[in-house]
Amino acid sequence: MAPSVSTATAAPFDQQPTHNGKITKIINGRLLQNHAIVEGTYLWFQDGKFIHPQSTFFDAQREPDEIIDAKGLLVVPGYVDIQINGAFGIDFSDSDGTPEKLAKDIQKVAKGLFQYGCTSFCPTVVSSFSETYNKVLPLLRPRPGSVQDGAEILGAHIEGPFISKEKKGAHKVETFRTAKRGMAEFDDCYGPELQNTHGTIRIITVAPELEGVRACIPELVKRNMTVSIGHSASKIAQAEEAIAGGATCITHLFNAMQAFHHRDPGIIGVLGSTHLPIPTPETKRHPSPSSSSPSPKNPDPRPFYGVICDGIHVHPNSVKIAYYSHPSGAILVTDAMSAMGLPSGNHSLGGLDVVVDDLNRVYIRGTDTLAGSAITMDACVKNFVKFTSCTIVEALEAATLHPAQLLGIADKKGTLNVGGDADFLFLSDDLSVQRVFVGGEEVRL
Repeated sequence: MAPSVSTATAAPFDQQPTHNGKITKIINGRLLQNHAIVEGTYLWFQDGKFIHPQSTFFDAQREPDEIIDAKGLLVVPGYVDIQINGAFGIDFSDSDGTPEKLAKDIQKVAKGLFQYGCTSFCPTVVSSFSETYNKVLPLLRPRPGSVQDGAEILGAHIEGPFISKEKKGAHKVETFRTAKRGMAEFDDCYGPELQNTHGTIRIITVAPELEGVRACIPELVKRNMTVSIGHSASKIAQAEEAIAGGATCITHLFNAMQAFHHRDPGIIGVLGSTHLPIPTPETKRHPSPSSSSPSPKNPDPRPFYGVICDGIHVHPNSVKIAYYSHPSGAILVTDAMSAMGLPSGNHSLGGLDVVVDDLNRVYIRGTDTLAGSAITMDACVKNFVKFTSCTIVEALEAATLHPAQLLGIADKKGTLNVGGDADFLFLSDDLSVQRVFVGGEEVRL
C-alpha cells in the first residue's frame, strides 16, 4: 500500500530534488497541517527537509531508513521567537568581551532555547550606540540551526534607537536618534550591516512619529527588512501612514505605546483600521484573511502584532481583545531578557540594572518600570490558549506560521509542508515539549 500523505501540502513529483541521505518517517503522530490537527498521515524528511513520501516511494523506489513512533503526540513546527533580548545570564546588547566570547555566549542561548521548543529566533538588540552595533551585529548574521550550534539565527531584531523618549521603557535615552537626515541617519547608526547582503538586520522597530522616520520606511523595506512600529507615542494617523508605507508589524502590542483612547486610539487602533490599502493575493508578509478582515480573499492589510503573553506585560483580557479583533495577526513573543532561565535576583539588560522578583516579573531596579520578561515560548503558547480560549491550532500558529509569514520565510519555517526545514516538536496534550528536532536531527534535552 502506498504511504498516506496530505495532498494539500504536496509539491509536484517532478519538482522533488533527488537525495541520497537517510529517509526518516514519523508515524502515529497528530500533525499540524493545513490549519488543523491531522491524524492517520505520516511525516517524512531527508537531509534536513520535509519530503513528499509518494515521490520517494514510487520514483526513487525507497523505503524509509528510520521510523520514529510519535506515540500519539502532537507533531508541530518548531517555535519562532522574533523578539528575545537574551537568556541564561547573557544579553545580546552586551558588547563587552572579545568577538569569540560573544559568539560563544550567543551559542549558549541558542542551544538553551531548544528546551522551550524554540528552533529559530531573532536575537534582539536594544537601543545602543553605533560602536555596539558595529561589534555585535556581525555576530548575529543568519545561520542555520543545528544540534551543535543551537536554534537557527534568522537575523537580528534591532529595537531602537529611533524610538520615542516618552515611551522609552528600559532603553537608554542618551542613545536615541531621529531621522532628520533620512536614511543617512540609519546608515550612520547601524553601520555596514544595514546595507550588506547577509540579511543581518531582519526586523527594525521604529517610532513612526519621529522626524524623518515615516519617509524612510519604504527604503528599509526595499532593503529586505521587516519594519515594526513600537516604543512610540504615535497618533493613529501616523501609525496608519507607517503601515501604508510598508510597516507590517507592531512591537509588543500595548506595551511602550500610547494607551487606547476612544478619540485617538494610537497604534493600538490599527487593529481596527478599515481603510488601509488591501494587498493583492500575491503580497507576502501580511496576515492571512480572517473573519475580521476587510477582504475574505486577500491578505489582511492590518499588521501582525507581537504580544508578550505572560499575564504581566499584558492583562489576559487585553490579549483576548486583540485576538478577537485580529486573530491571524497574533505573534507570540517572549521579549525575554538575560534573566530567562535564571533564578530571581539582580541581572543586566543593555547595561541597565534590573531585578526579577519571585513572580517572574522583571523591573528596572528601584522603579516599577517593566524591563522585558523572563517567560519562555512554550509558556506563551499555553497562556494564549488560557487567556483567549482559542484553539490549539491558533495558538500554535501564533508561534510558528505567523512569525514565518511576517518574515517572508513561510516556505521554510512555521509549517510541516514539503520543502520546509525539518524543525519540529513532539508535544503532549497540555502543550508541554517532549522532543525537539532541528534540521531533522533530534536534540538531547
